[in-house]
Amino acid sequence: MTTDLAAVLDGARVMPVLTVRDPATAGPLADALAEGGARCAEVTFRTPAAERALKAMATHGGLAVGAGTVLSAEQAQRAVAAGARFVVSPGYDEEVVAACRELDVPVVPGIATATELMRALRAGLTTVKLFPAEASGGLRTLRALAAPFPGARFVPTGGIGPGQLAGYLADPAVLAVGGSWLATPAHLDSGDYQEVRRLTAEAVEVGAP
Repeated sequence: MTTDLAAVLDGARVMPVLTVRDPATAGPLADALAEGGARCAEVTFRTPAAERALKAMATHGGLAVGAGTVLSAEQAQRAVAAGARFVVSPGYDEEVVAACRELDVPVVPGIATATELMRALRAGLTTVKLFPAEASGGLRTLRALAAPFPGARFVPTGGIGPGQLAGYLADPAVLAVGGSWLATPAHLDSGDYQEVRRLTAEAVEVGAP
């Protein structure tokens, strides 16, 4: 494995952030995302079905699947065992970071302040998740944080929609953008994979070079 998230994403700029309540939806969801042009996805550990959904989606050859909302070292271990190729946390937790290093997978801790960013950089991490991005000030905050830390890369997530996507992607400090609007629990509950495919294709087009 590699601990470099950029290498895992391999140029992908849009990261669907998924809350999956029924593991049976994982296969059709992975198909819809891939057909829309997505090449990565984050399955959040917010539901009892998350681990099984991640395992099912990780077998889909077209997607690099990671685990999100990872709050403990034990969750990180379970996620990687299920096939996660990267781990995302809403905050900075030393035990989660240490576990991911031991597991040799990229870890992306959430930060919202310069102090948190400095902790992550001091730990040797270069990519962080700005979270919650829009509630924390959005692109203005991201640019303010990036200015004194030119080596940092950001994956802004939280409250971002299609209207903000292009602005974030245009910033050179942004590696990728996480978005939950691409495949919501409502889409999955209703089986509206066509809409997931459409929204994904629109977002991927915005992020295309």
